[in-house]
Amino acid sequence: MDFKEMRYFAHVARAGSFSRAAGELRVAQPALSRQIRKLEDQLGVALLVRHGRGVRLTNAGALLLEGAESLGDFLSRLDERVRAGGDAAVGHVSLGVPPAAGLLVVPPTVERFTAQWPQVTLHVREGISSSLQEWLLDGRIDIAVLHTPPPLQALNITQILREQMVLVCPAADKPGAPHIPGRTVRLRDLTELPLIMPGLPHSNRRLLDQASIQHGVRLRIVLEVDSVALTKALVMRGAGNSILTAAAVQAEVTEGTLRAFPIDRPPLTSTLAIAALRAARSSPPAEALKRTLREVIHEFVDSGIWKGASRRVGSRG
Repeated sequence: MDFKEMRYFAHVARAGSFSRAAGELRVAQPALSRQIRKLEDQLGVALLVRHGRGVRLTNAGALLLEGAESLGDFLSRLDERVRAGGDAAVGHVSLGVPPAAGLLVVPPTVERFTAQWPQVTLHVREGISSSLQEWLLDGRIDIAVLHTPPPLQALNITQILREQMVLVCPAADKPGAPHIPGRTVRLRDLTELPLIMPGLPHSNRRLLDQASIQHGVRLRIVLEVDSVALTKALVMRGAGNSILTAAAVQAEVTEGTLRAFPIDRPPLTSTLAIAALRAARSSPPAEALKRTLREVIHEFVDSGIWKGASRRVGSRG
């Protein structure tokens, strides 16, 4: 399997037709068909299913297309760096962020970074921390902002802040809103509450499961939802309660559409970290992006904009 075959296959898969792909590639259709058959013979699986209107991907073909696109992206970035001849003022940097933290830090970070590095292309991707870790390890992103990352030898991880986790409930006048007598709650107070939490390996779920096992608490999870936005919408409608970072719900708490109660005895906290692949050589723009991220996050913590957070600086992994 060589890159030419991969490129031809990706063109056919995206075009959905051999004839259309042949026109785009400016090659004869029979030659293109031979390349795809050769690739299928090498792999021992069917990649495309032919039908009257063109082709569609098999499951194996979908996996190969994802790999081909990642390889194409890597080669494109490599081409940019080589053509730049080592010039640090041009290039490409990719950043992965989780949804709630991304909404806070990405706009000011992008503004500062692009002002400093106007010729560098910045690509921002959003995902949950487990997905971001996978993208880092696969080389699909250069830098990631992660919630409570596990210690991975392949990653350089710099912890930036510690965040307070809170019980998130519907507004007091909404159906399903629990009565919370104090300003804080204990972990064992949550045992009777219906909870909406993400599934594993989401960092929030992993953190909660570890705390529950450590303190002998059995929680009632009635719904698994990986999206923070969807979780908040469901809590507002009284479908249950959730456990999120204080920053993730600060806008809704201010508006009065959600209530939040810090969890103490024991305190439940999440860390936020900046991570990069240990084996990868970090470019000057990538290092500048890390510094900008740290500056923005620390400014938000020091000013109180990032609710329930305190600075935490250190590295591991």
